[in-house]
Amino acid sequence: MGTADLIPGVSGGTIAFLSGIYEELIASIKLVTGDVLRLFIKLKFVEAIKLIPFKFLIPLAVGLFGAIFLLANLLSYLLLTYPVFVWAFFFGLVIASTFVVTRRINKWGAVDMIGFGVATVGAYILVGAVPVETPSELPFFFLAGMIAIVAMILPGISGSFILLLLGKYQQVLGAVTSRDFLTLIVFALGAVFGIALFSRVLSWLFAKHHDISVAILAGFMLGSARKIWPWKEVVETRINSHGEVVPLIENNILPSSIDISVILAIILAVVGAAIVIYLGKMDLVKEQTKDLTLKQQKAAR
Repeated sequence: MGTADLIPGVSGGTIAFLSGIYEELIASIKLVTGDVLRLFIKLKFVEAIKLIPFKFLIPLAVGLFGAIFLLANLLSYLLLTYPVFVWAFFFGLVIASTFVVTRRINKWGAVDMIGFGVATVGAYILVGAVPVETPSELPFFFLAGMIAIVAMILPGISGSFILLLLGKYQQVLGAVTSRDFLTLIVFALGAVFGIALFSRVLSWLFAKHHDISVAILAGFMLGSARKIWPWKEVVETRINSHGEVVPLIENNILPSSIDISVILAIILAVVGAAIVIYLGKMDLVKEQTKDLTLKQQKAAR
């Protein structure tokens, strides 16, 4: 998840969904921002700490932040030097992830297919949208924090990309560099409120409408692949917070000719897809083993 969050246009939520921890992640967020928080407010610290799922959250946090700190410079270098190869690998990963995730749908119905199609088209349009400029008042930073954190836990949608669309990416970076703590606190509060609210919505959807929820999330993943297509043509540029010229609007194109670099990019896409398929099979075996164990336990009773 940490590695994916370092890649613009790729969501850590995609990896969480693929690896089979997504629903547990949402449930943990709901627990920590609900019952645990209420116990802390009531000063019942021991009871609150006992409720926190440390066995799940600590390894997750170590892996996530470890990847961010250890791989940030390497991935920045690779994106700058070999962008097509990096995008190709993640393109294969996301495309394969879509079809692996759809296997979690128990039975496809007309509503599930429509949800998948609408989510695919919606994500495709969203990731191709042109950034806008929004007001710099504090309520808009709160709203941006809410939307960005929701995007970060949605498979296929990048939180940093949503900030860029809202015209808040550079404003938030500017608040960090200028140590504008008021703006950062308001943004963080929006993020906390957003993730607390959205985790409950997702938890309810998974419990009551599992198949349509998975279909929509898979559609988001497929539609977002537009953003990470390896071969692009820059139409318009912008100046980033470091004064560098970076792409603003890009069109997806086909390679002009088949050469060794194109072949290598295709191989990397296949490798990314193969890794996903392997992980998907491992998760399927784990779920089947879990179901078998539960059936044996019921039979023993």
